[in-house]
Amino acid sequence: MHCLSQLETLAQNNIIDIYYGDETQINEEGYVPYGWQFPDEKVSTPVQKGVSINCLGFITRDNRFVYKTTQKKIDADFVLEQIENFSWTISKPTVLVIDNAPVHRAKKIKERIPFWRERGLTIFFLPTYSPQLNIAEIVWNQLKYYWLKPQDYETADTLILNVSMALAAIGNT
Repeated sequence: MHCLSQLETLAQNNIIDIYYGDETQINEEGYVPYGWQFPDEKVSTPVQKGVSINCLGFITRDNRFVYKTTQKKIDADFVLEQIENFSWTISKPTVLVIDNAPVHRAKKIKERIPFWRERGLTIFFLPTYSPQLNIAEIVWNQLKYYWLKPQDYETADTLILNVSMALAAIGNT
């Protein structure tokens, strides 16, 4: 990951901006990665099938965060639209670091890369199976493990509200 560390050095010297991008899904089924309980204790988390919130976000190491949520599936058209919109907001050379998900490698996205490069946006694909290099993964981990509480999953409205509030707070609080 020599190239990525060189890009990080350029960003630290304020020559470029680096955003890390990824997507996630939060749904009413809840998110319980692990847990423990006493042998005689009954523990449950009320969940239901229903609303899913999909989010595509781009974040810097200093917590500048750009994101878009949708209840539709995140497909290549959605990713293309968000990168396109993002490309118009940059003010200096910027690198967007993303993984090799098929949706990121779609033909329509690859075809657009030269146009984004003309605007100062370079797409940097991480090696396969290297989520530890993408700090956007940390955002999703924090959101699901710490920022959302079990009661946030009780209704679609509370889930949408609390996901929106958590995402809006990134870089602010």
